[in-house]
Amino acid sequence: MINSGGRETVSMRPSPRGTYLKIADAVRAQIEANDEMTELPTAAELMRVHGVSRGVALRVLGVLQSQGVAEPVPGARWRVVRPGEDTDNRSLAERMAVVITDDDLHVGARFPSTTELSVRFGVSRPTVSKALDKLESAGLLSEARQGKQRTVRALPTGTESPES
Repeated sequence: MINSGGRETVSMRPSPRGTYLKIADAVRAQIEANDEMTELPTAAELMRVHGVSRGVALRVLGVLQSQGVAEPVPGARWRVVRPGEDTDNRSLAERMAVVITDDDLHVGARFPSTTELSVRFGVSRPTVSKALDKLESAGLLSEARQGKQRTVRALPTGTESPES
């Protein structure tokens, strides 16, 4: 809308009711049309593409979650959920504890860096740091110090040492 001074103004008309449902339908159609789509657009992308508020974009993501089409990933983008696919619902800390056995690490071994874990699990470094703090608190890893690599202090429960 252009006002009498020739400047563009924001329309005061509310957006149509159910806009978020229409956007959710469009995103679901994208998912169905592209078998390789593994992540949803971010809230910022939804806002930009569809010209909606952050609240509307978050409602879109909530609708897709309630329909079983998507799930949030802490520290990362929302993940597409497809029927028949297994998803790992364990916490990041639990999945990171398994790194000790998967990588055949022993007590005293160097644990992967925050950056390596961030790439491996597809989450942000701050999210990895929080999970590492939990592993430190549980006594599985040594404390992180400036310039000193974390090491394995104990093996996860139910795991025997390779030396035994």
